Amino acid sequence: MAKADYIISLIKSHYNNEPDRFTTMALQIAAHEAKLGHTLVANEIKKIIDKSKEVKQKTKAFAPDLQGLILENVSSVNLADLIVSEDIKSKIARIISEFVQRDKLHKHDLENRRKVLLSGPPGTGKTLTASIISNELNLPLYTILMDKMVTKYMGETSAKLRQVFDLIKQKQGIYLFDEFDAIGGERSRDNDVGEMRRVVNSFLQFIERDNSDSLIIAITNNRALLDQALFRRFDDVILYHLPDNDEKLALLKNRLSRYSKNVNFSQLLPNINGLSHAEISLACIDAIKETVLNEKQAMSNQLILKSIKDRNAAYHK
Repeated sequence: MAKADYIISLIKSHYNNEPDRFTTMALQIAAHEAKLGHTLVANEIKKIIDKSKEVKQKTKAFAPDLQGLILENVSSVNLADLIVSEDIKSKIARIISEFVQRDKLHKHDLENRRKVLLSGPPGTGKTLTASIISNELNLPLYTILMDKMVTKYMGETSAKLRQVFDLIKQKQGIYLFDEFDAIGGERSRDNDVGEMRRVVNSFLQFIERDNSDSLIIAITNNRALLDQALFRRFDDVILYHLPDNDEKLALLKNRLSRYSKNVNFSQLLPNINGLSHAEISLACIDAIKETVLNEKQAMSNQLILKSIKDRNAAYHK
């Protein structure tokens, strides 16, 4: 092929919006130049192509207006890692099962649960649940930071929401609306501004019309703050709570299994009042760190109790 033909094909691929063909033609030109002994030119073309591939891999798939408002995460947490009540676990397993077998449901004109509201105190496993569902379904987890969307784009929030729901339809994944209270407040509140009422109305419309293949999860720490009209838009509402004694015991044993030779877990339970799952886990990590730094083989009840009291003092003054 003559050199002019390479150039013509390269130009055509560019204007026909064929990036793969464009790259192929560029590599052929590099090979042609190498045969002619023009190694510097050939190497320069290859460097440009390699660099463009690296940049393409780093490029975010989100529209410029959504940059900083959506975080993409890859999860490796399994359902077995979640320590909550069996009732909550069974509801999560049902969401996963229905999604995996959604074609079977569709044949009977039934829909799988795709819109889920998780409600409960901070640190009780709501965000972890979204990560688990993402991992179990092998789908990316996209976290929409609602507090940033509202505070940064007041007056444009409804337009941003439309873009988010367009993305939900175009790109399958698990979409987590974090701190949902930021937009889901009661429309009838006296101190609410008109803008926020319009935002809630927009969200109600978008979520009701959504028929995508994605799964939508909204998280709130206070269900009482949400507009009651939102609840019937969700296929399932899962209520989280502070751990009971069985969950506390399971958390302690799970987190401290390698260091618990001399630990009497039952004696610790009366001292763990008001701590969430996350706070108990952090107290365990504190105790493990101190054990490692002091080069001890095992830890004592006294050390764990100290870590628990420190966490209680930090979070529950």
